[in-house]
Amino acid sequence: MQKTKITYIISDTNRYIGFEWVISALKSEFDFSIILLNPAKSYLEDFMIENNIPTYFVKYRGKKDVLSAFFKVRKALKKIKPDQVHCHFFDACLVGLPAAKSLFIKKRIYTRHHSTFHHEYFPTKGVFYDKMYNYLATDIVAISDVVKDILIDKEKVKPTKIHLIYHGMDFNDFTHTSEESIQKMKIKYDLEDAFPIIGVIARYVEWKGIQYIIPAFQQLLTTYPKAKLILLNANGDYQSKIRKLLNQLPPKNYIEIKFETDIKVFYSIFDAYVHVPINAQIEAFGLTYLEALISKMPSIFTLSGIAHQLIVHEKNALCVPYKDSQAIYEALKRILNEPNLKEKLVENGFIDVQKNFGLERFIKDLTRLYQA
Repeated sequence: MQKTKITYIISDTNRYIGFEWVISALKSEFDFSIILLNPAKSYLEDFMIENNIPTYFVKYRGKKDVLSAFFKVRKALKKIKPDQVHCHFFDACLVGLPAAKSLFIKKRIYTRHHSTFHHEYFPTKGVFYDKMYNYLATDIVAISDVVKDILIDKEKVKPTKIHLIYHGMDFNDFTHTSEESIQKMKIKYDLEDAFPIIGVIARYVEWKGIQYIIPAFQQLLTTYPKAKLILLNANGDYQSKIRKLLNQLPPKNYIEIKFETDIKVFYSIFDAYVHVPINAQIEAFGLTYLEALISKMPSIFTLSGIAHQLIVHEKNALCVPYKDSQAIYEALKRILNEPNLKEKLVENGFIDVQKNFGLERFIKDLTRLYQA
C-alpha cells in the first residue's frame, strides 16, 4: 500500500529536537519530505539529509523574501505532490499555507506554536495573520489547553478544526547524559569552581521574564559570590534591556550563550533552573518545563502554557508570582538551603513528566491526525 505523503514546512529553525523525534518515529509509516525556510544551512537540514528525508532549502531572511519563497515552495510542492502539508512557525505558515491551497492540497495542517503573543504585542497585524492561517488550514494543532482556548474564544475557530496534541518527549535524551559530556561543557565555559549555577534557557524577549531573574540573581551574589548565571539562547529583540541589567553584574558571574547544540547537558550542570513567563497565557506550551523536570532539575516557575496542567507548587517545582524578582530570589534560597524540599521536587517532577508527556502518546496523536 502506498504511504501517505506528508511535507513539513518549517521556518527559522536551526535545531528543534522534537522534529528529529517525530521523523525518526514515523518515517517508516509515512513518506516524509521537508521544506526549510532559513537564512542559511542548518543542523536540522543535516539531520534530515542523514536520515534520507528529501529536503528542500529555501533561503529566507524575512518578509522581503516572502514572494520569492512562495514561488519556490510552490514549485517544490508541485514536484513532491504531497497528500498533506504540515506548517510549523509563523513564516512557514505565511508562505506554505497559501502555496498549498493554491495547489489544492486537501489537508493543510499548521501547529500553533504561540498563544496570545500577537493579541498582546501586535493586536492588529499579527492577529490578522493568525486568523488568515486559521482560515487557510483545514486542521490546527493546539499544543496546550491555553492555545485551544485562544483559538476558540478569541479567534472563533470551530472546535472541530482543532486537535489538542501535547508535545511529548524521548526521555532517554535527557536521562542519559554522560559525566564526560558534563565535564567537557564545564571546562568549555569555565564552570568548574562556580556555585551555585543558575540556569535560564530562553530567548531575549520581553515576555519570557528574564528581566526579573537578573535582579534576583544579583541579590543571590551577596551570599554566593561565586554564583554563575547561565543564559542560553541569548539573543532576541529585548537584548538591549537585558544587557543593561547584566551590566550591573560582575562579568565573571554570568555567561551569555547564543547557541549550543547539546543544550540538554546544561540541565545536568545547573544547581537551579528558572523559567518565569510574565502571564498565564503568553507561553503556548513551554517544552522547557518538561525538560527541566525530566532532567531532575530543581526549578522555579511561573504558571504559563503547559505548566497549568503539570506544575504544582512545592510538589514538583516552586511557583512564584509573575514579574516578581523578590519571590524568585526567595525561591532560589529555598532550593539551595532546603535539601529535603529539593529532593522532593526533583523526584516528583521526574515522575509527573513521565506519566503524562511520553513520546509514545505524542506520536500516536500525530499518527491519528495524519490518518484521519
